[in-house]
Amino acid sequence: MHDSPPTLIDADELQALLDAVPDIVFFVKDHSGRYTHANLTLVRRLGLAKRADVVGRSVDEVFPPKLGSRYAAQDRRVLAGQRIHDQLEMHIFPNRVAGWCLTSKRPLISDERIVGLIGISRDLAQPDGRHPGYDRLRNVLDHLESHFDEPVRMQALADLAGLSLSQLERQFRRVFQLSPQQWLTRLRIEAAMQRLRGPDTIAAIGHACGFTDQSAFARQFKATVGITPRNYRKLHPIGSVEPT
Repeated sequence: MHDSPPTLIDADELQALLDAVPDIVFFVKDHSGRYTHANLTLVRRLGLAKRADVVGRSVDEVFPPKLGSRYAAQDRRVLAGQRIHDQLEMHIFPNRVAGWCLTSKRPLISDERIVGLIGISRDLAQPDGRHPGYDRLRNVLDHLESHFDEPVRMQALADLAGLSLSQLERQFRRVFQLSPQQWLTRLRIEAAMQRLRGPDTIAAIGHACGFTDQSAFARQFKATVGITPRNYRKLHPIGSVEPT
């Protein structure tokens, strides 16, 4: 006798399940980009009291304007049919230190029509130094941290670890939850955020952090942090320090 196939979990059940997971943000939105579901992790990070404060509202209504417009643009791409998978982002919430996450979104389809979207953002934990693959990747990590401001060839990183390119990608993701290229982007953006609190020009900061030109720096910074380097500097004036 064959077992019957498992019943698909609906959004209400998935929301209830993920209410108990503090390092995952879960959401569902309708075809207009309004929240229909939001787990309690998202509610709390928005600084709101209850789920009803999120449901029925758009990102423009619950996030600061510059971040809201970025997330709205991202949603429009998904509602047009695009899928986003493990996009590296830095999220900044009220009264919360900024943190790195991986965001995935996909369209919801009913009767061959896109009726909304579903997504998660997973917090990135600190790398586990006890992972059996960590030591083998130590030279790669050291090289990236020492040379993030220079052009970096992935093949050179694979050679450092004594691995093929595909093996390097797989092992790096197992240990660090990111690809080597994503880790390099993270290092460059973190360095840029620090330098933006100093007096250097934005063009000089981009060059010092390994970007080929100011426009490439601005595009990557906005895609990752949600705002341009110029607007980030306005939020974090010269001489200010990161909260701890």
